[in-house]
Amino acid sequence: MDTKFDELLEFPCSFPFKVIGLARPDLADDVIAVVQRHVAGDYRPSTQPSSKGTYHSVTVRVKVESKPQVEQLYTELAGIDGVKRVL
Repeated sequence: MDTKFDELLEFPCSFPFKVIGLARPDLADDVIAVVQRHVAGDYRPSTQPSSKGTYHSVTVRVKVESKPQVEQLYTELAGIDGVKRVL
């Protein structure tokens, strides 16, 4: 992944990750588990259902330290079962 995060952001910074996946009760828990592996903390994700209830979006703010850390989080969050997009 070759992004321009290092040109656009000043590290460390608070960065929002929005994960959109199939609606299931443990999606937010899976997102937090991935984030915790990289940046331990007490996270309070917000979850929004889609209008038809098929999908959920989970948003969590993470204090990131570097471009590689942001890229790694994007990659691992996208690998969660049922995830369709990571924004």
